[in-house]
Amino acid sequence: MEPAEPPPPPVTVLTPAAVAALPFSVELPADVSVTTGRPGPNFTVWTIRRGERSLVMIYAGPVSQFPIYSGQMVEAGGRTSIVAEEEGRRVALEHLFTRTTAPQEIHAWITSVEGEDRLLAERIAQTIDPR
Repeated sequence: MEPAEPPPPPVTVLTPAAVAALPFSVELPADVSVTTGRPGPNFTVWTIRRGERSLVMIYAGPVSQFPIYSGQMVEAGGRTSIVAEEEGRRVALEHLFTRTTAPQEIHAWITSVEGEDRLLAERIAQTIDPR
């Protein structure tokens, strides 16, 4: 019998000081939080949530899986973004920042949410910048 994998660590809401210490900045509405994610060898993934609903995922580490969505690749503002047409408007689905210092890549993507949550997720993801 193979040993069971350890359970994932519990999700923890980051304090404002912990958010300020992240390798990126992000503008969060009052009812939105950043939670711990899955760490791995040389990387971490955080989740931006409103309540239990995940809105944006952020990876910081050596090599991300960018792009995960299909769409037009656009380079602007120090990042590479994937933009797609949804319901007659352009939506920035994900962003990749590359850096010369660790973490070499910061990759943010909106999750599979709809309606108001999708608009909110896109707005939040647009505010992410490396520190």
